[in-house]
Amino acid sequence: MAEGGAGLNILIALAPAFFWGILPLVVSRVGGTPVQQIIGTTVGTLLVSIVVAMIMPPTLSGTVFWYSFASGACWAFGQMNQYRSFGQIGVSNAMPISTGMQLVSTSLVGVLVFGEWPSLSDKVLGFFAIALIVLGIYLTTHQEGEGHEGVDMRAGVITLLISTVGYVGYSYFPRAGHIDGQDAFLPQAVGMVAMSLAMPLFFRGSKPFNRKTVQNLLGGFIFAAAALTYLLSAYRNGIATGFTLSQMNVVLATLGSIYILGEKKTRQEMGYVLTGLALVVAGGIMIGLNA
Repeated sequence: MAEGGAGLNILIALAPAFFWGILPLVVSRVGGTPVQQIIGTTVGTLLVSIVVAMIMPPTLSGTVFWYSFASGACWAFGQMNQYRSFGQIGVSNAMPISTGMQLVSTSLVGVLVFGEWPSLSDKVLGFFAIALIVLGIYLTTHQEGEGHEGVDMRAGVITLLISTVGYVGYSYFPRAGHIDGQDAFLPQAVGMVAMSLAMPLFFRGSKPFNRKTVQNLLGGFIFAAAALTYLLSAYRNGIATGFTLSQMNVVLATLGSIYILGEKKTRQEMGYVLTGLALVVAGGIMIGLNA
């Protein structure tokens, strides 16, 4: 761990969770179509990455650029579909499912492709954590009776499964290319913008550029703040601790969507949501400590 107060290091470790937690709340509050939201988010991220590159120039090569570009393009694809899911099932349903799917899928890729969890005890702990996450996801999707007009859970889960493919690519390519996070940031942002600008080809009539697109630049500034503070956290606290605490974003995003965005839950549904969140977070912590 880098020098400095432990309290400051924990605050730095929680900063990505805060920014990633408020991102879906801000984007949902701003509104617009998913295409407008992803273009605004990615362009905002690119603007920040250019400023960061001017202050701390990255070390770029063909490998660094193209692996990072592919990573960013994958993230934009995943995030675009996550934004679509907000309209299908709401943020409070989408975020625990999305976070759980990401934790499970990236962990499995780590085991199958990168040889993580080498010992039997690692595998037992890791797959127990995955079981907790899957159970947590199931609990957060529980619905009681009526009052869920406009919620298409089946469509939302399918959309989030598709989005998870993008998030896996976002994590996979920098690891496959052994690329430092600071070096990856600018070409990732270029890849994000390229993919987001291709999205209108697949979603006709989405009106990609209007006032909402500009307003969603704020989402890009927030994502960039999360990414940068995560890099700082990983340096000061280590990747395992930094990753684990960053997963607390799901708690802020889910509860914020209920209490700030006004998404409705019955008392019994809230019990299921809180229990499910606890299991997803516990599984994420176990995976982080098992890294």
